[in-house]
Amino acid sequence: MNGNIPNKPGKSPGTPQKRKINPIYWVYILALGVIIYFMFANGSGDPVKTEWLTVKEQMVPQREVEKIVFISNLQRGEVYIKPDSLEKYKAKFGDKIPKFAPQFYFIVSENFDAESQIEEIRSALPEDQRFKFEVDLRSNYWGRILEWLMIPVIMILIWVFMFRRMSRGADGGAGGGGIFNVGRSQAKLFEKEKATANVTFKDVAGLEEAKVEVMEIVDFLKNPQKYTNLGGKIPKGALLVGPPGTGKTLLAKAVAGEANVPFFSISGSDFVEMFVGVGASRVRDLFRQAKEKAPCIVFIDEIDAVGRARSKNAGFTSNDERENTLNQLLTEMDGFGSNSGVIILAATNRADILDKALMRAGRFDRQIHVDLPECKERLEIFKVHSRPLKLEEGFDLEFLAKQTPGFSGADIANVCNEAALIAARKDKPAIQKQDFLDAIDRIVGGLERRSKIISPEEKRTIAFHESGHATVSWMLKYANPLLKVTIIPRGRALGAAWYLPEERQITTVEQMMDEMAATLGGRAAEEVMIGKISTGAMNDLEKVTRQAYAMVSYLGMSEKVGNICFYDSSESAGFTIGKPYSETTAQLIDKEAKRLIDEAYETARKVLKEHKEGFLKLAEQLLEKEVIFADDLETIFGKRQVATSEHAN
Repeated sequence: MNGNIPNKPGKSPGTPQKRKINPIYWVYILALGVIIYFMFANGSGDPVKTEWLTVKEQMVPQREVEKIVFISNLQRGEVYIKPDSLEKYKAKFGDKIPKFAPQFYFIVSENFDAESQIEEIRSALPEDQRFKFEVDLRSNYWGRILEWLMIPVIMILIWVFMFRRMSRGADGGAGGGGIFNVGRSQAKLFEKEKATANVTFKDVAGLEEAKVEVMEIVDFLKNPQKYTNLGGKIPKGALLVGPPGTGKTLLAKAVAGEANVPFFSISGSDFVEMFVGVGASRVRDLFRQAKEKAPCIVFIDEIDAVGRARSKNAGFTSNDERENTLNQLLTEMDGFGSNSGVIILAATNRADILDKALMRAGRFDRQIHVDLPECKERLEIFKVHSRPLKLEEGFDLEFLAKQTPGFSGADIANVCNEAALIAARKDKPAIQKQDFLDAIDRIVGGLERRSKIISPEEKRTIAFHESGHATVSWMLKYANPLLKVTIIPRGRALGAAWYLPEERQITTVEQMMDEMAATLGGRAAEEVMIGKISTGAMNDLEKVTRQAYAMVSYLGMSEKVGNICFYDSSESAGFTIGKPYSETTAQLIDKEAKRLIDEAYETARKVLKEHKEGFLKLAEQLLEKEVIFADDLETIFGKRQVATSEHAN
């Protein structure tokens, strides 16, 4: 992208630009120089400390002293040496010999009587050779001034320096973080000519319906007159809703790349701050910048962080910072002209908890659902993420798309990366099909733990448990078809069975009952074949219990309870303490859920008893190989009965 940025005239690309020094720094340098001068610059060397006895017994008798000044308030005596005697003390002074200042000084105690002591040795000399003697009081005015000014000056300099840095912010411009910019918007601005990477719809695989919706938004920004001439109004906002990892943020970036307009990107949590009023201030600043850059796109990722419904949040009060931020966001979204060219895109995977005022028409006019990719879309996503990979010749990506139902775009990207790492770990020249299968197992089930110590009896129980799942799911036509089963510990599981669920939008009672029976096949196998049950079925029981209660209380699949749904998808009930049904109904729901589980369990027991011989073969083969696939089950039990479309639909 650097090749598209024109160079400024008169400057070659390799010429470094000279940085201008801020004038305030010259003030800092000058003040520091003055302080250093008064502290250290005397124009000569410092006097050397000596003792009174040395002065009395050596310097005075040798006629070297010219003058002694005794400072009574400091108990300090300063000795001036005659110029012709300075050469004698050159070794003590070094290169700097004080010619005008005192060359020596001595310190005495308070009991020292300077006048009598010094006058005594002075009067012992001949009158023409006596040195001068003075008594003085001295105050170090400059020292005191510097002492009083040093700390305030240093504090002021530090304060100015730090707060100037903080006021500029982290990015050196508007919107940067800092104490003075705390109320400024934290949004990052991406413009076409300044962007380091450009994302277009070619980089977004799948999501065909969603791309059709957002392409119209791009057309709004490119050709607004086409719609306004007919009296239409450009939509103010679009909300991208979908599970995590489906590509909502990537789709928003593609819209900005295709529209060739400024793109403001910010997270919902960036509005919320510990300071009161900061969130609302950042919202105002964001929309102010957006109006200046119009036409543009404002993208708010994870808007549920600030757009949570006010009546459903126990933390909301009249003075709550998040509520104030939401109120300001509602005002700004409905506060500018409809044809101003500012379009709001937002993404969330929790649309059910957003405030109704935020979702109404006029703010977010459209909701674009970004669902998990289907088989065809997964194939396109695999093609995108496999471009940088070195695959073996003739690699079938369509096989991988069929093996990954329920995977999001982020999951598929992770599979491709894990496959490359696994192949590199094995020193392969190219990535093979088995590497992708191992990567899928690694992501779904966790890392293999072959070093885990399992006793032969426990291993046999695990083999019977997993064989029970495999047998029941193979024999029941509405259950999910088995892909493979293993007794190798992986993650927290001691064994696992992989299924290839059918991609369907609705599920019947028969399908759910067969799936429950297949889930309970492991516990049934332990009871029927071993005669004992273990703790290995806890996860299965949890799944079945949840599914049975959903069938009774949510899906209306119980004749005794009837066609009633107690699920509140809109959460309009708010904070209800009790259940939305009576105690009698609760007991009935419990009985019906237990009945469904018992029926599914009996179905599993019946299948295992009818196919006991094949089950034992499967268990022995699983103990021997540790991993078996659908082909092995077809060899033992025969071809699996497939449900007809009449029953499936």
